[in-house]
Amino acid sequence: MKANKIILIGAALGLASVTAQAQSTDQLQQALAQAQAAAAQAQAAAKQAQAALEQALAAAYEARKSSASVSVEPSAKEAKSDGSLTVGNKASSVTLYGLIDVTLGYKNNANTADASGNRPSQFTPQVAWFSGNRWGITGSHATSSGTDPIRAIFGLESEFVANTGEVDTPNVLFNRGAWLGVQSDSLGKLTFGRQNALARDPAASAVYGDPYGPAKANLEQGGYTNTNNFKQLIFYAGTPNNTNGDGNKVGGTRIDNGIVWKKAFSNGLVAGMQYSFGVDPSVARFDNRGSSATGSLAFNGSNFTVAGFATSGTVASETLTDLNTYRHTAYSVGGNMQVSPLIRLNAGYFNYTAQQAAGVGDRNDHAWTLSAKVTPAGPIDFALGYQVMTAGNAGTSGGFVLDAFRDMSGVKAATVASGDRSTFYGSVSYHLDSSTEFYLAADHLETTDTYRAAQAKGATSQNEFGLGMRYKF
Repeated sequence: MKANKIILIGAALGLASVTAQAQSTDQLQQALAQAQAAAAQAQAAAKQAQAALEQALAAAYEARKSSASVSVEPSAKEAKSDGSLTVGNKASSVTLYGLIDVTLGYKNNANTADASGNRPSQFTPQVAWFSGNRWGITGSHATSSGTDPIRAIFGLESEFVANTGEVDTPNVLFNRGAWLGVQSDSLGKLTFGRQNALARDPAASAVYGDPYGPAKANLEQGGYTNTNNFKQLIFYAGTPNNTNGDGNKVGGTRIDNGIVWKKAFSNGLVAGMQYSFGVDPSVARFDNRGSSATGSLAFNGSNFTVAGFATSGTVASETLTDLNTYRHTAYSVGGNMQVSPLIRLNAGYFNYTAQQAAGVGDRNDHAWTLSAKVTPAGPIDFALGYQVMTAGNAGTSGGFVLDAFRDMSGVKAATVASGDRSTFYGSVSYHLDSSTEFYLAADHLETTDTYRAAQAKGATSQNEFGLGMRYKF
């Protein structure tokens, strides 16, 4: 009996020992699991602390950058990959930009006929076909906060000749523009100084004058091409108040002493007004001779734009003995339509009249233009155009018809000319990216009746070809 008790007690102790051992193993496993969970929580807490530290450092960097007087930040132009550089802070910015266009050109009838009646051709680097070479600086400063602050704006732009490095207009550094103004959505854009004639800008005829302008009217400056036989249409969108290299004011496509206002409305309308003061307001003898005024109106539709302008100005004689003024006026209407994703069509009409010397009678010109821009998918695009400029009783100089808004006070009745100047042109461009392209361009000029173009040196026709490269930064 006692032996049996001993056996039972031993069995119970053994069972208890096994049970205790099993319970100890479970506890160890639970403790291990708790320790692993605690380690994971500690690691997560460390990551959160690191993220908080990085956020604090980033906030400190942004605070330092906002308080700095100048910092570097991406601009809208940089986002378009055009290579321009903008520096600024939240209130102010200044952008450095430019364009270089080089052209290897060929033309026949490049000079007057020799003794044998032969007219030489020319194959040489030329002044850029499409764009005047330039560098410029623009800036903006917000004078207040809010959703529509008034911004002070300015622009300085200088043109040079890439072939030689010389300035385009002697004695005039910022020949393409030197202006200061203010701008806001509600006010529009108001600028003072030397700037483009309003009539040639994208707020007016630049949207239809040729296929190379923008499709939509806007408040920027620009439009038309540089050196070729179809560029001359731009002078109908010009002004009598423009500085040349010797300090005289002659007809051109920019204005001195100008005030320009433009505004884009929410309903698609884009309106503009311009006034340029006379030849030299500081000299009483000139009074306001050479002043001009222009109004423009455009409408941007869903797939079309229509625009027009009217200009009236007094052209001053370049001689000191003639203190008269001669009234010149021009108006135009036109537009473009995106007829498909592939093709945009452009068309416009121009009218120009000018008073000339006594006994000569007025000059009366008409012109029209038709062009197309073809932009298939890929890096290649095409452009074609045709224009006719019809001159009536037009003053000449050296036997060549004068451009619009030039001084015609010395015109003689025996030297006036009438006839058509027609030009067919086209181009193919290959774009490496949004900043760089190669192009092949050509045009064919013809004149009729007594109309002679200075570009053809007295011949009645001329062919031109240009092979070039253009880079924007």
